[in-house]
Amino acid sequence: MRVPQRAVQVWLPVLFAALFALFCASLPATAADNTTPADVTAAAKINVDSEVAKLQKQLDGIKQQVSNAASDSKYGELNDAVQQLIGNTNDLATALAPLQAQLQAQVDVLGPAPEQGAAITETSEVTRKRASLSVQKTKLDAQLEQIQAIRTGALNLSAQIVTLRRNALKTQLALNSGSILGASFWSPLLASQAEDEKRLTQFQAQLSDTLSATWEPDWRYGTLFYPLLALALATVGQRLLEKYLARAGIRWLPEGRLRRSFLASATVLSSVATIGLAANLLDYTLARPGDVPATIESFLDNLVRLAVFSAMIAGLGRAFLSNHRPSWRLPAIANPVAKAMDPFPIIAASLMFVFGMLEQLNTTVGTSVAVTIVGNGLSALALALTVGAIALRSNQVRRQMVEAGEQPEARSTLSGLVHLATLLTAIAVLISLAIGYISLARFLIYELIWVGMVLSCLYLLITLVTDLSESIFSPNTASGRRIKRSLNLDDRHLAQATSLASVCGKVFLILMGAVALLNGTFGTTTPIELLQKSVEIWGGKGLESLSIVPANLVNAAACLVIGIYVLRSSRRWLEDDFLPKTTLEKGIRASLVTLFTNIGYILLILLTLAALGIQWNKLAWIVSALSVGIGFGLQEIVKNFISGLILLTERPVKVGDLVNISGVEGDIRRINVRATEIQLGDRSTVIVPNSQFISQNVRNITMGNAMGVATLALTFPLDADPEIIREILLNAYGDHESILETPAPSVTFSQLTPTGMVLSVTGYVPSPRMVSGAKSDLLFEIIKRLRTASIPLASPQKMVLENASDATLLPE
Repeated sequence: MRVPQRAVQVWLPVLFAALFALFCASLPATAADNTTPADVTAAAKINVDSEVAKLQKQLDGIKQQVSNAASDSKYGELNDAVQQLIGNTNDLATALAPLQAQLQAQVDVLGPAPEQGAAITETSEVTRKRASLSVQKTKLDAQLEQIQAIRTGALNLSAQIVTLRRNALKTQLALNSGSILGASFWSPLLASQAEDEKRLTQFQAQLSDTLSATWEPDWRYGTLFYPLLALALATVGQRLLEKYLARAGIRWLPEGRLRRSFLASATVLSSVATIGLAANLLDYTLARPGDVPATIESFLDNLVRLAVFSAMIAGLGRAFLSNHRPSWRLPAIANPVAKAMDPFPIIAASLMFVFGMLEQLNTTVGTSVAVTIVGNGLSALALALTVGAIALRSNQVRRQMVEAGEQPEARSTLSGLVHLATLLTAIAVLISLAIGYISLARFLIYELIWVGMVLSCLYLLITLVTDLSESIFSPNTASGRRIKRSLNLDDRHLAQATSLASVCGKVFLILMGAVALLNGTFGTTTPIELLQKSVEIWGGKGLESLSIVPANLVNAAACLVIGIYVLRSSRRWLEDDFLPKTTLEKGIRASLVTLFTNIGYILLILLTLAALGIQWNKLAWIVSALSVGIGFGLQEIVKNFISGLILLTERPVKVGDLVNISGVEGDIRRINVRATEIQLGDRSTVIVPNSQFISQNVRNITMGNAMGVATLALTFPLDADPEIIREILLNAYGDHESILETPAPSVTFSQLTPTGMVLSVTGYVPSPRMVSGAKSDLLFEIIKRLRTASIPLASPQKMVLENASDATLLPE
């Protein structure tokens, strides 16, 4: 029987609605295996929007606290809060899963909406129900996506907290992480955490994939060739490069100390160049196929830098020991000591590379703080034992030499202090590890390595620059003779050029060394970064606050000590080496040295303040405080200081001048910041404030090449012949070696008195300082000649009072 089409159109939607109702009635038991009516009811009662907003607010609050956290305990609390937040997101997502499954099942039962113009239509009730379910499902899916985003953000924040906590271990030196002798320190190695295993497994899988890609048929031959080439470069290539550089130095460089310093530099250069090139070849071998994960690429790049750093340690050790050419050894090290120290540079470089690679692995993978502490403790322990062994072994060999009757090398006080500081630092590292201060131990050992590295490079480069300057400008070398002929210079000018070039190179190297010590980061600082940092320091850039932290205090103390040493060394160089080779007079040289010292101390104070974190343009409060002090009690000090600068620049008086001020006559010995020292004739010293030389009348007796005047006034009897006396006086002056011929000596008839006639004789000497001695010699000679000529000097008359009986006042 044929069913009418009209009947189909009427009854089919009704039948479909009935089936849908029956399906919905049986849905809680069949839609999902783990979904129950209670779960759906509980999920429906949750205010999802409120819960999601609460979770997002918690995440934002933790992020804000992380940005302000500074201690390990705070990081630990925040990480626990993040883990709790992750658990809350998982619970909320689990609670909403049944409701999501129910909505999805209901939507699946209704199916898609019929297309327009289709033969089969649906009732409005079904359409409304589908629309309602779709809206609910879309909203729930969006809420679940938001929950998942919060969970992902929490996971990333947890990883960042672990990284920050690991990095904070490098700066939180007072953090006690547990003794290396305790079981808690070794627990991460005995029972590893699941998260660490997961991350290490992922890194291992990425590394395996990278290695597998290099073994593909297209890359296989290169994978075999480049490592073999790298091995050849690191072994045979290094020896050959060092050998040919040494031959080139002997052949092309003049005889002298330059060959020795060049050989040491060539040893370091060959080690760094060959090892660095070999490391880059290995890196290129793994990176050739492309599509290397970012973590693997970063890890390999850091390994290359670490290999270069380790190669520099080994190269510096071999260069300073120079066991292959003991006669060319730069530092004063006895041969037995050098031979005993021969394996230690390679050992130290290998340990540095191994433990540096371990630390880089922890950083790249993002292992837990406990694993990071274990790695830091093991690296500090191994390196401290190596450094301590070097110090103890060298002392042992020196004692054996003394017992055997051999003379060890003569060590300076500075080298002895360096040796003692190294040994004490190694002991301090071991003690810190024993009592649980792992971060302090790591900081001390890495700072010791970095300081030793910088000072060793500084010593080598300064020696090379000094020898190079002497070789270039020495009159005994071809370059020196060519410069002398082309510029028409004498040996004195060449010596000045040598000193100037040497000190300029030393100042630049010391500046770079100071920047490296103060701002260098272990294993990452490059020469370009050091140059950029030195420019920033001179320009005051980067000092944006007045906050003083312990690290800045250490930097300021180091800056002050290094600055004082450099300033004093520069002053000694100016006084004893450079200025004596110039044509400047002694007074000008002393003034220049004093002015240089004063300016140097001002710059040193500014640099120390900068190292403290105080920006120069932020010192208005200091100026204000000084202005108040100047108004009440410091005005005299400031006035004398400014007067001292005026004396050094205008130079109305200078060191060595004979001056007379307020009845004080003597030689200026020193012009200080506040006062000037005047030495009197009896060798005593008068301290005169500098302001008096500006505000009072000062007689500079020796200024302008003044000549001394030796004038004697003698009284002769009235019956003496003045012409004969005049001739005797002129002859006495003319025969004296100190009296100048121009202006010629002269005799003046000064005075005629009842007691006699006074004749004054005047002569000039080259310096006022010679007047006293010349007058004494002339008096001896004149009296001698007068007695020979039987010419007496007039004697003064005396008045005698007679007895009262003869009351007459008669001359005697």
